[in-house]
Amino acid sequence: MANCIRCGRQLPGFSFGKKICQWCVQHEAYQRGEIVEDAKQPVMRTPWARSGESSIGLTQIIFGINVAVFLAMVVDTLIHTYEPASTLMAFSVPQSIHWGANIGVLTFSGEWWRLVTNIFVHGGLLHIAFNMWALWNLGVLCESLYGRWTYATIYLICGLGASLASAAWHPYRPSVGASGAIFGLAGALIAALKLGEFSVPRSALTGTLRSLGAFVVYSLLFGFLPGIDNTAHIGGLVTGLMVGALIALIAPQQDQAPRRIAVFLVIILALAGGAIAAGRHYTFPLRLGRSPFAIGEIGPPYRPIHAPPQKRYI
Repeated sequence: MANCIRCGRQLPGFSFGKKICQWCVQHEAYQRGEIVEDAKQPVMRTPWARSGESSIGLTQIIFGINVAVFLAMVVDTLIHTYEPASTLMAFSVPQSIHWGANIGVLTFSGEWWRLVTNIFVHGGLLHIAFNMWALWNLGVLCESLYGRWTYATIYLICGLGASLASAAWHPYRPSVGASGAIFGLAGALIAALKLGEFSVPRSALTGTLRSLGAFVVYSLLFGFLPGIDNTAHIGGLVTGLMVGALIALIAPQQDQAPRRIAVFLVIILALAGGAIAAGRHYTFPLRLGRSPFAIGEIGPPYRPIHAPPQKRYI
């Protein structure tokens, strides 16, 4: 079976050579103004749609996990007393650390799981609302183009890259939020679309890249406001650009699983090397398991873990 050279849809039988599907023919004619606006567009299955998959997408599952953690923290706030007092709009620093915030002095000294858990923890209602809005828009697009398992791996690896950058840049300030991983999705999509990984109409490609670029620029500018962890944003974006570029160049097709796994392993090993280097730079005891330092502990060369008191939102 031949595929459309514009969008990748499968063409009818006995279609050989470089052909364009009926959907793209009419779409491009509409873009040139050659057909009326209310003309009926043929319904054709998108090239990345798969039959037999659950109607619940992975983006919805990630969305649900973030909301579930947020609601659990709300219940925790009602049950326990934290200093300073937590509210629905902003959880306290000790509570965020308890729920898995990323803070270098703990992360590099044994609690490596914080590099992942912090991307499912948010600082308050407005924080999670903005991040989930961005996740819903970027996640659905990324999942439809990459497929579920690749999308899930990209999301987690970009979250790791964002968390590592944050912990290495300010190891004594806790950081929470999914936006580092979300920036990674934007970076992966920009690299993939720019390098021509997906066959989509030029008009759609240009519009998507323009939207992604605007999201990244405005979000980075917004990230310079006090209390926002722009380091994690940049770390996630750079990681996403690297992953997206390598997949586009080495394993652009979804059936090239071994090559994609190799790409992911290379990125993970690079991040692991960066984590070890950062830990040694700050002379933290590199180990696995519970960190030997308690919240608020003071002693050279370490400062109080929750000082300065404000946490960073990502």
